[in-house]
Amino acid sequence: MFTGLVEEVGTLQKSISNRDGKELQIAAQKVLADVSLGDSIAIDGVCLSVTNFSRSHFSVQAVHETLRKTTLGHLQTGSRINLERAMQANGRFGGHIVQGHIDGTGTIAAINNFQNSVEIEITLPDHLMKYIVPKGSVAVSGISLTVAEKYPHSILIAVIPITLKDTNLATQKIGNAVNIETDIFAKYIENFLEHKNTPDIVSKMKNWGY
Repeated sequence: MFTGLVEEVGTLQKSISNRDGKELQIAAQKVLADVSLGDSIAIDGVCLSVTNFSRSHFSVQAVHETLRKTTLGHLQTGSRINLERAMQANGRFGGHIVQGHIDGTGTIAAINNFQNSVEIEITLPDHLMKYIVPKGSVAVSGISLTVAEKYPHSILIAVIPITLKDTNLATQKIGNAVNIETDIFAKYIENFLEHKNTPDIVSKMKNWGY
């Protein structure tokens, strides 16, 4: 599990195609401090396992399905990548619950620069919009962000300077695709409501405080 607080921005050194998909070699520093084989690292929000590492880089394997459903298949050598290690059990929970399981991709539709912040509008597929609520949480390429506004087919997020500085959002342009993970709680609630064998679930949820 992750929190959506990016620890550093790495750089893609190599992308090697193989029968399983692609092996990505990423230059990094901070996430290598205590790395072990098999550790989970969020790569632009995608949870992948470390398959190899050195003092200056690590490698992960992205399978074909991951390449199709995320932006990882379009990364080029030199691409800047948001990195976050899996959360430790005794760590601070500063963002929101992020699983590293991408629901789909969105497209940057507009970027508005202000004195102390940047507003970014992202169009989303219709099947993801139902999980979005104003002032709720969404992970954009692994970054925990708050939905400032919800429109019929897009969302608006406000990004403060430190987030621009510490992530790859500052390098994004209109038309770029970004990985989207919606709030897990919305998906659980949907599952409860659609479960045909659950009696009077709405009343129960009201009693639980929802």
